[in-house]
Amino acid sequence: MRRLFPSPLTPADAEDRAWGLDELAALYAYPEEAGSGGRAWLRCNMVSSLDGAAHHEGRSQPLSSDADMRIFGTLRGLADAVVVGAETVRQEGYRPAKAREAFAELRAAHGQAPAPAIAVVSAGLALDFSMPLFTEPLVPTLVLTGADAPAERVAAARAAGAEVLVAGEGRGVDAARVPEVLAGRGLTRLLTEGGPRLLGQFASARVLDEVCLSLAPLVATGTAPRIMSGPPLEVLERFALASMLEDGGFLFTRYRRV
Repeated sequence: MRRLFPSPLTPADAEDRAWGLDELAALYAYPEEAGSGGRAWLRCNMVSSLDGAAHHEGRSQPLSSDADMRIFGTLRGLADAVVVGAETVRQEGYRPAKAREAFAELRAAHGQAPAPAIAVVSAGLALDFSMPLFTEPLVPTLVLTGADAPAERVAAARAAGAEVLVAGEGRGVDAARVPEVLAGRGLTRLLTEGGPRLLGQFASARVLDEVCLSLAPLVATGTAPRIMSGPPLEVLERFALASMLEDGGFLFTRYRRV
């Protein structure tokens, strides 16, 4: 892995070498704004093929690589909570986040739990509450839904041990309220892993602060969506390149909202 941007500060930065988790953690550290005044910082982490596919046959794993998974693990290791849509939970078979020794000291210094909470965004709560995500979490799984979500599904979620949080009126979830609701629980370093519809909602609500995008040197074709889907923004939102790494033809980019 080698750093392409910002320009290498030392010869070691330009070398194609294995990066340690401590180096990745420093590069991807949340800014001071995260938690300042109770403000949440929401970053996304997604992978895309060269032709724009967000997954291949319903899974993101075929587009990934070892380096991509190291960055994936680093971003989780830094986060208070991982926000994910219900459809992605179903398709990817989401499991609870694990505590990792490599991040234990850093998390303790920031007053974080041993592992990030998984926060599932779902209006209808059509979830399998017998999944390990709900029955075996190190940190209780959160479910964000609307005020009028089906009462029997809310009861099922709570019976499974999940914490249900209201982030919208009626039966829908207001994407703009999700960071605010989580920040109210002291979870301000937020990472979302999609899917595309949820990311589109965050982008439309203009609450997405940072985009971490892995570009795979692969062509998928097919009908997979882009990393974000939804109605077009009336005014395009600009992001600035913050860093870029390269490994085996994969580009690992990080953009921050201007």
